[in-house]
Amino acid sequence: MNSLDARGRAAAESLRARFEALGAADAGDWAKSEICEDLPHLARFMLLRSLWRGPIGGWADPDAIDQLPVAQRLLAAGASKEDLARLARAVAYEAVFATLDELDTGSDVNVSGIDVGWLVMESAEDGAPTGRALSGLHEDLLAMDPSGRDGADLWQ
Repeated sequence: MNSLDARGRAAAESLRARFEALGAADAGDWAKSEICEDLPHLARFMLLRSLWRGPIGGWADPDAIDQLPVAQRLLAAGASKEDLARLARAVAYEAVFATLDELDTGSDVNVSGIDVGWLVMESAEDGAPTGRALSGLHEDLLAMDPSGRDGADLWQ
């Protein structure tokens, strides 16, 4: 952060503190990159962390499958509760990854002649778009695994 001017250093330091409070590894690097490269890393971090904690991580507890009748049938047939929870988590990861990949693509590549697409944008605290796009989200999903294992336990 020494290469930044005083204003940039202050902004990077404030961002670093926010990343650290959220538990980000390499908080200083995230903050410096956001300031120097004008990339919405905090928004990316927040979105990907939220997806790990909710749709993916929600299946980490073997008791999470108790709500699924199909899981109850598989348990009655002798399946392991831990294996079923791991399966549900892996399927959730794959669904999140595929969704992020589609969002990153920005259009339906299987349809021609229609020029409409989509873009995921960062918003300010008031909800107004900042003009900074969140892209490459699917590429960073595994790196955001809160266990630090880059999803290694998803497919065991």
